[in-house]
Order: sequence, then structure tokens, then C-alpha cells
Amino acid sequence: MIAALARGRAGLMLALQAGLAAGLAWFVAHDLLGRPVPFFAPIAAVITLGSSVGQRLRRTTELVLGVAVGIGIGDGIILLIGTGPAQIGLIVMLAVLIATAVGGGAPLIVQSASSAVLVATLTTSTGQPWSRFLDALVGGGIALAVMSLLLPLNPLRVVSRAADPALRAFTGGLHEAAGGLAAHDPARVQAALESLRAAEGTFEAFRSAIEAARENVAFAPARWRSRGALAQYVEGAAQLTYSLRNVRVLIRRAQTALNDQEPIPDVLPVAIRHLGDAVDLLRQEWDRGVEPLAARERALRSVAEAGKAYREGVGYSGGVVVAQVRTAVADLLRATGVEYAEATRQVRDAIGWSGRPRGARRRQRPRRT
Repeated sequence: MIAALARGRAGLMLALQAGLAAGLAWFVAHDLLGRPVPFFAPIAAVITLGSSVGQRLRRTTELVLGVAVGIGIGDGIILLIGTGPAQIGLIVMLAVLIATAVGGGAPLIVQSASSAVLVATLTTSTGQPWSRFLDALVGGGIALAVMSLLLPLNPLRVVSRAADPALRAFTGGLHEAAGGLAAHDPARVQAALESLRAAEGTFEAFRSAIEAARENVAFAPARWRSRGALAQYVEGAAQLTYSLRNVRVLIRRAQTALNDQEPIPDVLPVAIRHLGDAVDLLRQEWDRGVEPLAARERALRSVAEAGKAYREGVGYSGGVVVAQVRTAVADLLRATGVEYAEATRQVRDAIGWSGRPRGARRRQRPRRT
């Protein structure tokens, strides 16, 4: 029940936008423009708002083009050979072929076919083709006005709501991997890796939300003031993706180290847990809209513990784990807004390699039998 209420609350704004846009589209087309039955107008408005958030401008263009293609084909076939089952099948086939040939996406293809069917079955005597095209144009324009001016989404809320499950999954995977490494349990480490793979959909939703928020801020003047706070998410999302890739390599090598019975210093799982804490702190600080100072501090503590593990002595895969902690931390620092050169310097300082020649790390590594 609670989950259903949460989903309903999440979809409330879209429902309000769609209802308002459909009503306004009918009013403008019917009452202001004098169209007798302008059903294409509310349909176009709803389809536009129902498109993938973040691509509505493109989808609206495809919608209008799809209506034009469908109406043109439908009216042309009806004029030449009349109506009937065979004609409807031919109309749909031609509409889909043309929409596909011009490189249209799914909205263009579907709208071309559906518009052709409606023209062939319901609208043979309801005005000129251009009037139905006008209906679609009115509906798409009204939908854009509603989402941009009348009821714009809150971009920070959209992004924060999408970022939360992704970053929680990231944190959970790191904490589980750290626990498995500390317990010398390869199966638990493997479960952590699988949980991150299963959470890929949340990261994809996060990236989609970023695009939605950028679109919303660009076209909604009421949301322009959100640009500064939104920049943290926009600029950090790509770096988080890089960090996630390095963490997956880290977890795979941690499992290999356990399977090969390599020495695991006690501080190595601590380093991985600190990295998970840093991701969680970043989630909290982004949500509050503050400078992610705590996330940076915990990330550098993670790489410092990894440096201790390296000096205590690790095997081949353990060395890879240390290297991946270092790289993942550098990416995480970049996600918090630190420039590349500064992030690299801070990581070298934290791990204890600042000022050392590049070959020194290999020469000073403890020898193991």
C-alpha cells in the first residue's frame, strides 16, 4: 500500500500535466480555432507528455511529422482506392515503411501508423488534411507550454529521486564487498558484484533524469534558478559512472585474491568500506545542496587505508585492488567538483606517494615468498 502511494505521488505531476494539456488542447482547437472534432489535439498533447522525459522536444517534432505522414498517406489511399480492410492494411504498411526509411524513432513510426488508421476509419469526412495536422501541432505546442511554463517539473527533485537508489546501490555493493573481503568469503564478494550489476537500471534512470532536468531547466524559466544546484549532479554523473566501472574491477580482483588465498591486510576491506561511506556521504550532501566536503574527506581516507595495505604486503590481485581504489577515489573526487590535476595530487598525497619517483613504488614494495 505504501509503495503504491509512493508511485502515485511520483506520477502526480505527470498526471496533472497531461490532464491540463489535454483540456487546453481541446479548448484551443475547438473553441478558439473552430475545429468541430479536434481529437488529434488532446491525443498529441498526451503523447508528447508521455514521451521519455528529457526528449520531449524531439518527440514532439516526431509526433507532428508522424501525424503529417499518416494523414497524407491515409487521405491519398482513400482518394485513390477507397476504404476497407485491404486499404487499412496498405495504409499502415506504407506509413511504417516511410517513417522507418526517414530514420524515425518509435514515436514517429507509431504515430504515423495510428494517424493513418484514424484517418482511414474515422475521419473520411471531417475536414481537410491540413486541419488534422493543425490539431496535432496545437496539441504538441500546448504540451510543451504546460511542461515549460504552467506546470514545470522540479528538476532537482527529479534528479535527486533518481540519484538516491543508484547511489544507495553503489554504497551497498561496496559495503557488501568489504564485508566479504574481511570475512574471506568469495561468495559474498560475488554477491556484491551481482547486486551492482542488477542495479544497472537505477544508474540508467539516473542518467535519464539528468537529461530530463537539463531539458527542464533549459525550457522552463521558472526553474532557471536551479541551474547552480543542478550542476553538481550534471557534472558529477559521468565521473560516478567511471568510478562504478573501476569498482566492478576492484570487486572482481578482490574475489580473485580470496580464491588464490593471497594475503589480505585488515586495512584493505576498511579502505573499501570507507569508499562506500564516501559515496553515501556524497548522496546526502548532493541532496542537501551543500559542498561535498565530507565525501571528499572519506574518499581520501579510503585511499590512505589502501596505501597502508599495500605497504603491509599484498599479492598480485591485491595490488590491483589497491590501484582500483586509487582510481575510483580520483573519479569520485572529480564527481565532487575537484579538477583532474588536483584530484590526482590529493590521491597521491593521501596514499603516501607524493614526490616519489614513479619507479620507487615497485622497488620499495615488500617482497613476499
